[in-house]
Order: sequence, then C-alpha cells, then structure tokens
Amino acid sequence: MIDIHTHLGRILREDVPVTAEELIENMDKWGVEKAVVLPLDATPEGSTFWFTTEQVIDVYRKYPERIIPFCKLDPRQINNSPNTDFTWILKEYKDLGCKGVGEITANLYIDDPMVINLFRQCGDMEMPVLFHLVDRIGAPYGLVDDIYLPRLEKVLKELPKTIFIGHAMSFWAEISSDVDEKTRGGYPKGPIKSPGRLQELLKKYDNLYGDLSAGSGFNAITRDPEYGYKFLEEFQDKLLFGTDFCHHNQEVPIVDYIKNALKEGKISEMAYKKITRLNAERILKLGNI
Repeated sequence: MIDIHTHLGRILREDVPVTAEELIENMDKWGVEKAVVLPLDATPEGSTFWFTTEQVIDVYRKYPERIIPFCKLDPRQINNSPNTDFTWILKEYKDLGCKGVGEITANLYIDDPMVINLFRQCGDMEMPVLFHLVDRIGAPYGLVDDIYLPRLEKVLKELPKTIFIGHAMSFWAEISSDVDEKTRGGYPKGPIKSPGRLQELLKKYDNLYGDLSAGSGFNAITRDPEYGYKFLEEFQDKLLFGTDFCHHNQEVPIVDYIKNALKEGKISEMAYKKITRLNAERILKLGNI
C-alpha cells in the first residue's frame, strides 16, 4: 500500500509532534510500504508550526525506502504575481527527490491567476499537485471553488498537462447531486440518490484524481455504504488511498475499511490494488517498489 497523504511535526497547540519514527511504526502496523509526506510550510493559512520541505527531504534521506517527499509552494511566494517563475525551485526540489507539490492550502480561488501560474509550471515539471478545497474566502485554509466546482473545471480544462489530486470537504461533498451551500463546506450525511459533479469531472478529465484521506474522503465513501463500494469500483483508476495521518496516536479508519472491502468482496482485487498502490505508482512515476 502507498499512502498519498501524511504530515509530520506539530499542527495544533495541544499536539505532540508526529515523528518520522511514529509514522513508520504506524505504516508497519497498517501494511503501508511507502507514504507521501506533505510539508507544512510556505503558506500562512493553516500553518502555525511549520515542517518544511527541507525537513521532509531530510526524512526522505534517512528513510528512502519508506518516504515519498512532496514540496510545498504558495502561489504568492517570491513576487506575489501571476508571472512568478517557479521553475527553478521546482527543479531544485525535484532533483532532491520530491515527486509532487502540496498540499496547496492558500486561501485563494482555485482559478486565481497566481494559482494557475503555479499549477501550469507544476505540470511543465511533471509534478502532480495535491490541493485542499474549501467553500469560501475567509476559511482557515484551502483553495476555494463555488458550488458544482466550475472553477476547478476551468483549471482542469486550461491545464491538461497538470495532474491534480483533490482533497477536503468542498471536493468530496460534490459526490452527491443534492449538495448545497449549507453542506458543501462540511461532512454531508445520508444516501447518495444520484451522482454529483465530482463523478462528472472524474470521468471527463484524465488529469483529475481523488485523495480518499481524512474525514472528508472517508465520509464520502461511507455515508452511503453500498454506493461507496460502487464508487470505488467504478472510479478505481482515479482514486488514491490516503490517511492524512498528522496527529500523535491518530486513528485512521480507512485502513480497516479498505482492507475489509476487499476481504468481504465489496470491491474487486484489481480495484483494491489500483486504489492502494498502482495509481500512485503511475502518477508519481515510482516504478515497481
């Protein structure tokens, strides 16, 4: 298994910092061979305590067989301009082993010219982007879209070379067509009577993937259990297993969920392999590990 979404360090005031050793101990317990570690830096929104890209690279050097490093950039960095050149720093981080960029958490519209500028250069460097999506400017952190994801579609269409990995509440709430302004910023409950805008975009755009981690991804596939299994099977080529492990002694129910889904015959073995490993290998260009 490959975990597409973890963090190290300290996030909340009351947190005990998560160490690389704690993460790897949990990976061994979960049966995860490798984990993407996403830095907590670059963006002021949502980052009280930073764990930098350079620190992630140091952890990767210590545990190269277990850690997949991402780098993090903010679209406003360097020049606060839609014309900023990020290629030199992306190349530097890529040469040091980084396989992607994220988690992007700047509280800007996802189609802001500065965001598009960064995303375009990530695509040119063949580095997938993992983004956190929320429902409003003024949220604690995260890129912003309107209901039904029109801005995300604009970006997907404009930047076909960039691979996008969607994450968080306002991404996953769109799994159901009855999403509304009250529910799209949280964790909607109840059956999915008809597919939402998310499924349409996953089908239409080859460069969009879904990160199943955290409460948002897990809620999306468990709020309507039978539909959740159907969704995993139908979109097995576009989904990525992840935990969003970022707190000391954190529970991550998706591990047992996905294993039991296979064991109980709710999803096929091929869907399980793609979601938990093969898709990540392909888009991160990991080869056989």
